[in-house]
Amino acid sequence: MPDESLLTVSGLKVRLDNQLILDDLSFEVTKDKTLAIIGPNGAGKSVLFRALLGLIPYQGEIKWKSGVKIGYVPQRLSIEKDIPLTVGEFLSFKERVKAEREKVLSLVGIDKEVSFLNKKLGVLSGGQLQRVLIAFALLDNPDVLLFDEPTSGIDISSEETIYSLLHRLQDTQNLTIILISHELQVVYRYADTVLCLNKEKICFGTPEETLDKESLIKVFGKEAGFYHHH
Repeated sequence: MPDESLLTVSGLKVRLDNQLILDDLSFEVTKDKTLAIIGPNGAGKSVLFRALLGLIPYQGEIKWKSGVKIGYVPQRLSIEKDIPLTVGEFLSFKERVKAEREKVLSLVGIDKEVSFLNKKLGVLSGGQLQRVLIAFALLDNPDVLLFDEPTSGIDISSEETIYSLLHRLQDTQNLTIILISHELQVVYRYADTVLCLNKEKICFGTPEETLDKESLIKVFGKEAGFYHHH
């Protein structure tokens, strides 16, 4: 059975405050695959996500397969420690029966016990909060998940666990994943394709075929010498 295109982007151009942020960007995302987007700060990665979610004006075409449901996990969610909102209350914003919510909590590996659900969001560790945000996105039963640097600001052990979780969710839930990452080791390990972005498409393809020294220098400049595949 041929690969099925879930998303086609053609000639995408984004201007914000009269500044060209993305220029003539074209790529495809295949169903049930993982696309990693890499690039330096200011390359337009998060702006691309906002365009894909229809949150900003753009030129060109963004074409999702008909009926596709999209989930989004933000890079970070700033929460005051004393905010009274609990995990359970936060998840209840999505209308799913209790059994479905417990299934999702099991999928992301967080405690279904009342003691955890009664915890305030502001006291969770970075890894715990990230899992809650993933669960929140999964409650919509999406076909594709967009992750904006899903491990930003959490410790290394949690980072490895979060990426392993995403890989497992893809396998068990038939999810398509699009993620922004600054870790090339993660891209090599988990991504099927990689989009190198620096306001325009620098390279696109499998990590093994695409991430050569020349492409990395075009994306990251001289910093590229510090990025390598273990």
